[in-house]
Amino acid sequence: MSKELESLNEEELLEAWPLLSTEERSEGIRLLDRQQQEDLFLALGGRDQHAFLASLPQTERRSWVRMLPPDDAADLVQEAPPEERQRLLALLDPPARLEVQGLLAYAEDEAGGLMSPRFARVRPDLTVDQAITWLRKQAREKLETIYYVYVIDAEQHLCGVVSFRELFQAPPDKRVRDVMQVDVVTARDDLDQERLSRLFRDWGLLAIPVVDEAGRMKGIVTVDDIVDVVEEEATEDIQKIGGSEALDEPYLTISLPRMLKKRGGWLAVLFLGEMLTATAMAAYEDEIARAVVLALFVPLIISSGGNSGSQASTLVIRAMAVGEVKVRDWWRVVRREFSSGLALGLLLGAIGIVRVLAGEALFHTYGEAAVGVALTVGFSLVGVVLFGTLSGSMLPLLLRRLGLDPASASAPFVATLVDVTGLLIYFSAASLLLRGTLL
Repeated sequence: MSKELESLNEEELLEAWPLLSTEERSEGIRLLDRQQQEDLFLALGGRDQHAFLASLPQTERRSWVRMLPPDDAADLVQEAPPEERQRLLALLDPPARLEVQGLLAYAEDEAGGLMSPRFARVRPDLTVDQAITWLRKQAREKLETIYYVYVIDAEQHLCGVVSFRELFQAPPDKRVRDVMQVDVVTARDDLDQERLSRLFRDWGLLAIPVVDEAGRMKGIVTVDDIVDVVEEEATEDIQKIGGSEALDEPYLTISLPRMLKKRGGWLAVLFLGEMLTATAMAAYEDEIARAVVLALFVPLIISSGGNSGSQASTLVIRAMAVGEVKVRDWWRVVRREFSSGLALGLLLGAIGIVRVLAGEALFHTYGEAAVGVALTVGFSLVGVVLFGTLSGSMLPLLLRRLGLDPASASAPFVATLVDVTGLLIYFSAASLLLRGTLL
């Protein structure tokens, strides 16, 4: 493996990183020159950065930690076990340590936990020429990124914002307050990261200032930070929709016991739910005994309802995630899904009727009750698909109304719910339409 690692540059090593063992990662990064090592280290996530530091001698860790900007250093500290965090903080110089401790006071999924406390700032009473000179000094000393210049007063209140283009185009003796824009898009420091990502999408900004409840500016969140947030949120939602808890770790690195814990709980709940299906079938045991042909269509009925419900829940969950649907839109969703469910049910019901009548014409499977069986299957599919779309679309909205994650309305969960109801609809229709013939 050493010869293969020797041929990789830092970009190739970063791409192969999830597939490498801890020993191979340490060996691979040591084969790079110092500049490549630093580029790779800065490109890693907090979990991988911590794992790399853990493989180094204590005396070598300080230089690596100190190259991180405060927000990345905070991510690194959060990935460490609680008993190790103070040792990592001690590796930072005092000013950086205060910045990181301030970030750690916020939840990691809030704007305050994502922001960088280092941003370009000027006072409103400076002239344009003085502001440019001051910004040059800031850029040399500590600024990581410079997208916009924020104008703050002596109490750190955000007064306005000005772009570099506007600043350089303005007359040198003009005051900053005369060229700044006072209508600024801001985010509260306790704003959820999902809502923060929508701000970036709606306004198309490269950075958004973060303020506290008093309007004092605390930092900025940049668009590259929000890209990671969007990926993380999408990953969690997809995993929940698939019928498991969010893994919170890369798939290839999570331990088997944690993987089983994340997946086993939901599977057990779904299994208990499916036991109700057996209970429902037991309630119609006599009907099944008298007309065994009814059992042939049970998989068709319940799978159609589950599939329609899964479709509806997935579409609504995604619409909620991107802000297209709110809880207040529930009646509009009901009307849309009622129409969709009815149309889809009629489509599948027609296919089911044709299937039964074709089977009778070709193979004489159902005898004199063929028309009754066909109508039973057809009407049942309409009812089951309609119920599936309505329940699948309403469940995410109900969970959001209760303050829970709508993604928990996973496709398997909806399918399990519709399975039981589908059987009740199917056998109720059979009791009505086949009475006096098969039943």
